[in-house]
Amino acid sequence: MSLAKFAALASAVLLTACGTLPPPPAPPTPRPLASGAPPVMTCDALAARFAYAGVRVTATERVADGQLALPGIARYMPEHCVVKGVMNERTSPVDNKRYAIGFEMRLPTYWNGRFFYQANGGLDGFVTPAYGDILGGGPASNGLLKGFAVLSSDAGHAFDRTTPIGGASFGIDPQARRDYGYNAVAQLTPMAKSLIQTFYGKRPVTSYLVGTSNGGRHGLVAASRTPEEYDGILVSTPGYNLPLAAVAQVWGAQQFAKVSRPNPATQRPDLTTSFPPADLNLVARAVLARCDALDGLADGVVADVQGCQKAFRADRDIPVCAGAAQPGQCLTPAQKAVLAKVFEGPVDSAGTRIYSGLPWDAGIAGRDWAQWKFSHSVGPRDAVALAFVFTTPPASPAVVNGQGNTLIDYALGFSLDRDAGKVWASDALFTDSAMKMMTPTDTGLRAFTKRGGKLLLAHGTADPVFSALDTIAWWDGYVYAHGSKASDSARLFLVPGMNHSRGGPATDQMDLVDALVNWVERGQAPQSIVAQARGPGSAVPNPEVPASWSANRTRLLCPYPQVARYVAGDVESAASFRCAE
Repeated sequence: MSLAKFAALASAVLLTACGTLPPPPAPPTPRPLASGAPPVMTCDALAARFAYAGVRVTATERVADGQLALPGIARYMPEHCVVKGVMNERTSPVDNKRYAIGFEMRLPTYWNGRFFYQANGGLDGFVTPAYGDILGGGPASNGLLKGFAVLSSDAGHAFDRTTPIGGASFGIDPQARRDYGYNAVAQLTPMAKSLIQTFYGKRPVTSYLVGTSNGGRHGLVAASRTPEEYDGILVSTPGYNLPLAAVAQVWGAQQFAKVSRPNPATQRPDLTTSFPPADLNLVARAVLARCDALDGLADGVVADVQGCQKAFRADRDIPVCAGAAQPGQCLTPAQKAVLAKVFEGPVDSAGTRIYSGLPWDAGIAGRDWAQWKFSHSVGPRDAVALAFVFTTPPASPAVVNGQGNTLIDYALGFSLDRDAGKVWASDALFTDSAMKMMTPTDTGLRAFTKRGGKLLLAHGTADPVFSALDTIAWWDGYVYAHGSKASDSARLFLVPGMNHSRGGPATDQMDLVDALVNWVERGQAPQSIVAQARGPGSAVPNPEVPASWSANRTRLLCPYPQVARYVAGDVESAASFRCAE
C-alpha cells in the first residue's frame, strides 16, 4: 500500500472511530495520597528473596545516606538499595547475539509509596542510573530524592561497540525491535511492582512514568498499550511519531546540502556550512522582531507560538542578500528557499505530508538546533536509526562499512517516494512495522483516561527533532476525541525557545513531577507551571541564557492553547504574567 493511501485510510478510520464515540464519562475521583512503608528486609537479602519469571538479579548494593552526590543537586541522595538485573535472556536466531532487558532499580529506605519508571531516550541500549530524572534543564531534584522507587532500563538491548552500526545494531532482530518499541516497558512494569512488594511488603499506591524524547514516546505508548499500569504519565519532547521524525531529519539534511560546501576530506556536503551560527542568529533576530511583543512584552521570548506562525513570513522578514553572502547580515535567496522549505516540512511528490513542519522560534539560534540538523541527522542518530531500526527490511550493513559508503550517503539518497513507506512496512521476519510498534495504538488514550489516568506533556518550541507543531496536532486530535473534557485528563505546556528536551535561550528548569503528583493524588490540575532560567551562578548554568536576562528569570508555562501574557510588574518574574488565550 502506498504511503498516500495508508495516510488517507488511517485518517478515515480515526475520524470514523472518533465520530461514533459516546460522550466521555465524568472524571474519576483522585487517587488516594500515596504513603510508603519501611523495607521488610535488608538490601543484601533481596536477591535471594525475590523471584519473578524470566528475571535474574545480578547485583544488589546498599548506598548509605550522604554517600552519593549528583551534579546540580544540592542534597545528597538518601539511603537506598540498588538492584541490577536482566529479564528474558535469549540468543537471537537472526544474528546469534545475546539479548536481555537490562534494568536497575533504586529503592529508598524512606519510601513515599510511589513507583517511578524512568523511560530513557535515544535508541536506549544503556541502563542509565535510576535516579528519576524529573526533566527539563539542570534539574535541582530527582525522583529518588523525592522518595520514589525508581526503575531504569536499556529497553531490551545493549549498545554494541563492536560494529559501525553501534546503537542501531539491535534493529536486525525483530524481538529487540518489539522490546524497544513497547514490550520492555510492558514486561518490566509488573516486575518492578513485584520487586517493590517484596522489598517493602506492599505494592505502590500510585505509579508514574516519566520520560523525554524517546522516553516521551515510551510514555504515550505505555498509556495506550498498558493503560492499567500507570496513574500519571509525564512526557517531554514526546517523539510519538519517532520514525516519521527521522524521515523528516534526513529529508531536511538533503535540503541543507543544497546550500552547503563540500568537506575537503570526504567530498560530501558539510552541512554546518549551510547556515553558520551568524546566519541562525540573524533568523532568530528576525523572528523576535516580528513576534516577541505578541504576548505584551518584548523580552526575548516568543510566548505566543501560534500567533507567531501567522505573523512571521520568511520571504518578507528575513533580509535577503543582493549579491554575495554576508553572514549575519542577510541570507542568500537559495538559503531563504531552503530554510522556508525545512520549516514547512516534508511532502512527497504526491502531495502527502510526511511529518509536521517546524514553528518559527528564536531558539533556532540554539547550539542544539544546529547539532541535530547538521550532524545528528546524517550520523549515528537519525540516519542510522532509520536505516536499521525504523525501516523494513533494515538496510544492508554496507551502508556504513561498504566500499566508501557512509551514513551521509544513505541520508542524502533517502527518497520520500521510494523509502518513506518502509516505516509502515512489514514482512515475514519483521511482522510488525516500526510505526505499529513504536507509536501509540490509540492517540486518544481512551482506556487510560477512563480509569482516571493523568497526562502532562511539555515541548520546547525550538525543538529541532520532534516538532512542537506535531505535538500540537496530537493535542488537537486528543481534544477531538474527548471534547470539552480533554483538559480533565491531559495538559500540554509549550516551552518557548527550548531546544531538544532542554537548552536554548529558554527558561528550561521546572518541576513537572510535583505538578503531576498533585493532579493525580490531590485532584489539583496544573493551571500553570513556573519555569526558571539557568543563568550565571546557577548550579548547572545554561550558556545560552541571553546576557540581557536576569540569571534567575522566571516565566509562566501555560496549558495550551493559553499563552503567558504580560500584565504588569517586574519583567523578570513569572508573577507579572497571566495565562490567557
